Amino acid sequence: MEINATTKLCAVLGQPIHHSASPAMQNAALKELGLNWRYLAFEVDPKDLKAVIAGAKAMRFVGLNLTVPHKLMALEWVDIVDESARFWGAINTIRFEGRGPDDEWVPLAKLGAEPVQEVRSRGFNTDADAIIRALREDARCEVRGLRVLLLGAGGAGRVAALRLAAEGVAELYLVNRTQDKCNQIALEINRAFPNVRTVVGYPTTPVDLVMNATSAGLNPQDPLPWDVSRYSLKGTTVAFDMIYRPTKTLFLAMAEGAGCRTANGLGMLLFQGAKSLELWSGQVAPVEVMRRALLRNLYGDTPQE
Repeated sequence: MEINATTKLCAVLGQPIHHSASPAMQNAALKELGLNWRYLAFEVDPKDLKAVIAGAKAMRFVGLNLTVPHKLMALEWVDIVDESARFWGAINTIRFEGRGPDDEWVPLAKLGAEPVQEVRSRGFNTDADAIIRALREDARCEVRGLRVLLLGAGGAGRVAALRLAAEGVAELYLVNRTQDKCNQIALEINRAFPNVRTVVGYPTTPVDLVMNATSAGLNPQDPLPWDVSRYSLKGTTVAFDMIYRPTKTLFLAMAEGAGCRTANGLGMLLFQGAKSLELWSGQVAPVEVMRRALLRNLYGDTPQE
């Protein structure tokens, strides 16, 4: 479908953003659904995030996705924080809504071509459930009752920690360059999920799952996301990296060498993106179409196991 004066826009904002596979995935889905939309990617400095969200709202974008490092600060810059984002404490999806003829707030995608005078931004979190689904489907890992080492306490790490606790892990070890962030997350988990043993620092014996929620690994020169002198992957069952490009980080390569079952962040990207599209469009996302587009974008014509 050619771009014309009625084409609607949505986008992902991040820094860095050049690695993002979201446009390939979402534009394939838009084509499948027959929507006259385009999904773009924009490099946005954190200091400009407020202005960019306001600009997208003024230009009547359908919605936005947010990636590193915008998920926490966006809580301040949307008009309404959905319960999903409030509970998990981070926003990765923004839907723009207009006041309809019956005075109800409606997704902009559901309103006609007539100018919309009043628009608001609503922030959601679709990451949390995507983490559990990706672990289940890609890593064959049910987390209830497991011992988990989580690397990272930023926006993605915080959501992962709370979601793992909500799913009923037995023990959760939190490691981050800044210990204060881990302490804060541990306090939140102790209040909300007192049955989960939460420890700031490394375990002394092998855990069932090690998850990387840091950005370490996006670039080839990045260091490992943990101190190998403090924890060995030997004896760990599953290693999961939220990074999907490169498809095999140094962390995952080491985990494979240690005999771990591994998975990257492709499934997490897929499932959070599918839910975002459903929030914007009100239609069921074509998940398999989106998965194939991701695989082509990340692996090209290389066959996958």
